[in-house]
Amino acid sequence: MYPDIKYSELEEKLKSDDYVLIDVRTPKEYAQETIPGAINVPLFSNEEREIVGTAYKQQSVDEAKMLGVEAVSKRLPEMFKTLLEINKKHQHLVFFCARGGFRSGSIVAFLKSLKISALKLEGGYKSYRAYVLERLPEVAKEVELIVLYGNTGTGKTQVLESLKAKGADVLDLEGCANHRGSTLGAVGLGDPNTQKMFESLLYDELKDRKTNLVFTEGESKRIGRSVIPEYIFDKIRGGIHVEITASMDTRVENIVSDYVYDTDDDLIEALNYLRKRLGNEKIDSYIERVKKDDYASVARDLMIEYYDPMYEHNPKNYVFQVENVDPEKTAEILMKHFQVESGK
Repeated sequence: MYPDIKYSELEEKLKSDDYVLIDVRTPKEYAQETIPGAINVPLFSNEEREIVGTAYKQQSVDEAKMLGVEAVSKRLPEMFKTLLEINKKHQHLVFFCARGGFRSGSIVAFLKSLKISALKLEGGYKSYRAYVLERLPEVAKEVELIVLYGNTGTGKTQVLESLKAKGADVLDLEGCANHRGSTLGAVGLGDPNTQKMFESLLYDELKDRKTNLVFTEGESKRIGRSVIPEYIFDKIRGGIHVEITASMDTRVENIVSDYVYDTDDDLIEALNYLRKRLGNEKIDSYIERVKKDDYASVARDLMIEYYDPMYEHNPKNYVFQVENVDPEKTAEILMKHFQVESGK
């Protein structure tokens, strides 16, 4: 019988290079959500998984297993070569599939027969997901959030990155969602993360914090596809609110830097969503300017016409305000003001 390990037993072990998680589900399943840090070595392709699943439901378990064996036998030499390379860097390979059944169990049994240290995650991804749902509210319970607000383009994300680099605890909500939280928020980033992946990344950011004082950015409850859990959103609303300001020229420079890198098609698609709010004439003008590489004037107009009025419509009470000329210096000012020690 192949050995199982619970995620609760594995979590601390994963902090060293001795252990690594290997997701044997399909590339499609892996792309949707996985355990952060896991490597995808799929047993089946997306198409093969669908064929095996159909056979299981419509024919028989034996027929599904036969189709599965045929599919895996073609890929096994390549898989084995990949796993040997991974094993050179990590002593213990921990495999998981959707529920810790046939897919992960079969590869663990095979590797154990070859005297390779292989473990199966008990209950697979489903059990990990249950663990995160149970643990995330607990790790968030004692957190106090210092929440950075400010008009679009003031560089709040860059300030968070500088804070993190200096050793402060940071909760990067937009990074966890893979979305910047606005109409143009997905430009250049690809697909936003699913809710499950979002919550997994939230958990990872909060569980290893050094203190209970955590910097984050003020967000709406929904970021892309992801919804901030109520118990974390309550902490944002009740947190220590800080305003980050910047000159219009700095803001335009930040926006162009963040959004413009072979992203014209994404920009134009996002601008078209604003037609009802800003009218066809303005959007047509913005799109023409994008096509002529006049990104700065589009960014400036969007902030004046669209983003700034929305920000001013929701005023906050701030305990501190700082102008962001340089994100690294702004981070130093914030850490000094809130007596946060460098963790470097």
